[in-house]
Amino acid sequence: MKLSLNRWMHRPHARRVCALVCVLAVVVTGGCADMPAYTASAAPGVSEHGVTEFVLDNGMKVLVYEDHRAPVVVAQLWYRVGGADEYGGVTGISHFLEHLMFKGTRKYPRELFTKTIKRYGGRDNAFTGSDYTAYYQVFEKSRLPVSFDLESDRMTNLILKPEDVEKEREVVKEERRWRVDDRPESRVREQLYATAFNNAPYRNPVIGWMKDIEQLSLEDLRGWYERWYAPNNAVYVVVGDVDPAEVRRLARRYLEPLKRRPLPPRKARSEPPQDGERRVSVAAQAVQPYIAMGYRTPRAGDTPVEWHPYALSVLAAVLGEGGTSRFARRLVRGDAVALHAGAGYSPYSRYDDLFTIHAAPVAGVGMTMLENAIAREVEDLRDNLIDEDELVAIKARLIAHEVYRRDSISHQAYLLGSLETIGVGWRELFRYRKRIEAVTPEQVRTVAREYLTPARRSVAVLEPRGIAGR
Repeated sequence: MKLSLNRWMHRPHARRVCALVCVLAVVVTGGCADMPAYTASAAPGVSEHGVTEFVLDNGMKVLVYEDHRAPVVVAQLWYRVGGADEYGGVTGISHFLEHLMFKGTRKYPRELFTKTIKRYGGRDNAFTGSDYTAYYQVFEKSRLPVSFDLESDRMTNLILKPEDVEKEREVVKEERRWRVDDRPESRVREQLYATAFNNAPYRNPVIGWMKDIEQLSLEDLRGWYERWYAPNNAVYVVVGDVDPAEVRRLARRYLEPLKRRPLPPRKARSEPPQDGERRVSVAAQAVQPYIAMGYRTPRAGDTPVEWHPYALSVLAAVLGEGGTSRFARRLVRGDAVALHAGAGYSPYSRYDDLFTIHAAPVAGVGMTMLENAIAREVEDLRDNLIDEDELVAIKARLIAHEVYRRDSISHQAYLLGSLETIGVGWRELFRYRKRIEAVTPEQVRTVAREYLTPARRSVAVLEPRGIAGR
């Protein structure tokens, strides 16, 4: 199940890494004099599918999932704010603020914040997406109180200094250059979203447009922090070798005293109907041409037909996910017209998104020939039913892939936190397998016919200008 952090567009950007990948072998020795002892109390909340959920008096939701295979715990604090909440002039502000959240408070100045985590053998990081911003720590299980203490403090007591803003501005600008400006294919994908959407929140990149990054002020950042970083706009997720009763005790001690605040209303930003195909070209210094296509598609929970998003997930896997997909078998290895080709779709996002296709031609193959080859594969699925054996294999691969990913406690926490934060709800995690297994050949053909049409398509093409010295 590919959620919004891992979308093909790569809109999210982490503080130091893009994907949530943690080293879970954490061994800690020595005492923790300033932290409470880890003791059990009465069983909290209501448990379902092994997940314990409870809501604090200030509106913060807490999710706990027990996994006792190793004495390790991951704690993630999710805020319901990201690139989709931004507007012209302040794009990239959520990501910028994510950097500044590590600059410290009066209780934990910058050096002490990092030293505290390292002192107890922990690791920490953060990531920003279109729909959320999240912070996490990984500790040996007895050090979980450290996470609660640190996060409760910086939710309300962050110190923003002009010198820190200017220093991080240069870091963020360089990150944008490295992730987007100096990577022609990333620029194409960025322009695809800017072309596909006129008004929808996903038209802007999470990292922000360079001009906006350059002009964001200390007052802008402080206002964003005060506006969105509130307990009633957050979800706290704890996964690992933990006792839910103890987690609730810690939450009540550290998090419940935080005051809830009024949140800004999120006004609907609906996308006007698309009247036909949209195209944009990107000229850049590059050797290899590249094409990216996007078809406007619905998200789970926001379509009259409940199974459409899951049939679209299967359709993406059939076309271009993995070495056994049709693109890999027919375009790359068979007809040898594509150097690489893929497709992607995520049913889980706060707003409607894109079903994407991307490819690069082999030397000597023109873009028209490559586009025609892609179109034939799409038309085949629009005209004909997929073979039952192929469908069974694709669904088995999708389910197996998710089972393997959920072997990580960090990924388990990520799934719970992201689903809850975008409004789908964490219970969807336990419905995914049945929804995928229920997809039929007729349903795959139906969504191909309804959504993969020229009227819904936007296309971005890289036009190489050559590289100096080659």
